[in-house]
Amino acid sequence: MAFPGATTDRERAQYAVVGAPLDLTTSFRPGTRFGPDRIREFARSFEDYDADADVRFSDLAVHDAGDVRAWPDPEGYVDYLRAELGAIVDDDVVPLLLGGEHTVTVASVRAVSPETLVVLDAHLDLRESYDGERYSHACVSRRALETVDRLVILGGRSGSEKGWERVETDDAVTAVQPGGVAQWLEKTDLEDLGRVYLSVDVDAADPAVAPGTGTPLPFGMDSRTMRDAVARVAPHAAGFDVVEVNDRDDGQAAALAAALLRRFVFEHRRL
Repeated sequence: MAFPGATTDRERAQYAVVGAPLDLTTSFRPGTRFGPDRIREFARSFEDYDADADVRFSDLAVHDAGDVRAWPDPEGYVDYLRAELGAIVDDDVVPLLLGGEHTVTVASVRAVSPETLVVLDAHLDLRESYDGERYSHACVSRRALETVDRLVILGGRSGSEKGWERVETDDAVTAVQPGGVAQWLEKTDLEDLGRVYLSVDVDAADPAVAPGTGTPLPFGMDSRTMRDAVARVAPHAAGFDVVEVNDRDDGQAAALAAALLRRFVFEHRRL
């Protein structure tokens, strides 16, 4: 099943959808292996034409490259996925990654090699390891900081004590609570972030909006704030992912993820 509207062949593509159904380190509710196809499925209800962008999604040179099959070795999978995504980036095609657990973001960040990671996420994910595993969904921001110069977490409201200490003391790390995201978007000159990679963990949303995720956390962002964040950051971004969608709801999380991917493309193509 291809992402609806992703009808361009690989040679003419400007964007490439890639599924990464990794589902190994989720610490509460598994099911992210179903995320890529679930996102594709729930995008089927959307009109091809978008009135806000005044364009058809199918006219925007998006190709669906299918999934990169996962296996039970998160570090090895990240290395392999990075190479697959690197080939896309080398062709000047923008990767649009569908998770899968958040660990897959590390592969895409390494392939794109941005200056700044902007991530919509309920969790700081700044642990060095979790349950003895360095390549865990709970460590993705920490691993990404091995590549990027700056990390911005929008919607962050949960983390270890050491994680919050790092936010307070490290000028390279910024965390914005859900209630402050709109103000941050309004006041921040995104040009100062340099080349950006944008990652959306669907648990940044309040679970009333997107319950189908592994570690739902109340008091999150509403869907409009997430849309606005994606729209503002997209023109500065060289890659995008949406992750942590599972099959534990009636499609709310997958529909939100699909809509945010489309919004990224609509806003990015204005470059």
